[in-house]
Amino acid sequence: MDTVIINRVDETRWQALDDGRVVGHGDVAQRPDGRLFVSIDVWRDEAFGRLAAAILADLPAPLHTLVGEADLGLKSRWEQAGFTAGRREREYVLPTDPRETGLDPSRTPAGVRILPGTEADEGLLRALHRAVREEAEAGAGWRTMPAEVLPRPNGPVPLDPSRFTVAVRDGAYVGLVRVAPVPRRARIGLVAVRAGEQRRGIGRALLAHALVVARCGRLGLGRGDESNTARSRCSRASAHAGPAATWSSCAT
Repeated sequence: MDTVIINRVDETRWQALDDGRVVGHGDVAQRPDGRLFVSIDVWRDEAFGRLAAAILADLPAPLHTLVGEADLGLKSRWEQAGFTAGRREREYVLPTDPRETGLDPSRTPAGVRILPGTEADEGLLRALHRAVREEAEAGAGWRTMPAEVLPRPNGPVPLDPSRFTVAVRDGAYVGLVRVAPVPRRARIGLVAVRAGEQRRGIGRALLAHALVVARCGRLGLGRGDESNTARSRCSRASAHAGPAATWSSCAT
């Protein structure tokens, strides 16, 4: 007999109870681009489906979740709840010691200066960010980028200069790297160089400086859609640790 009941604790949390004892919980979080990501953790197998059904009934579609590729049991549970695979991503962990990476922050291409975002002109930084977005949209598409760098819907792109490092050549802003201070490990959310300035070592120099900024341990490289082949090649060339594949799924 199924005695599990579901209570919505608040706007973002649900609990599964059996005879007054908590046997599972579900959570929802909104990403910067407005997408809702849900997670469920249970101590009784039957509680998962009940929690998923309650969350789907309470929240507007589409909903998203992340599932490790090797976790076939969890993937199956989400599929039974009505979720389908959205895209396949990879995540890498990078060392930050130049002796391990081979990236020397003191070596930059001729005529290029690397500036902390706090010393950059915010107007020029925003203009560079817009230009990078337009170039990405014209190519693989901004939808292939990690959630950390997506814009808010129907509003300006959130931009905190303290999270950026900028490459400047002859007074023009030509490249940037963004480090997102997520829990447990800083993450590189974006490395971008203007199309006409690529293949000159600017991206490598930006990455070297980002790793110096994150010398507190190891640095996560932002998830990328595997269909974005240019990004995948860059990731594999830079990574010193094995990838962890994830599934991004959504229920409509």
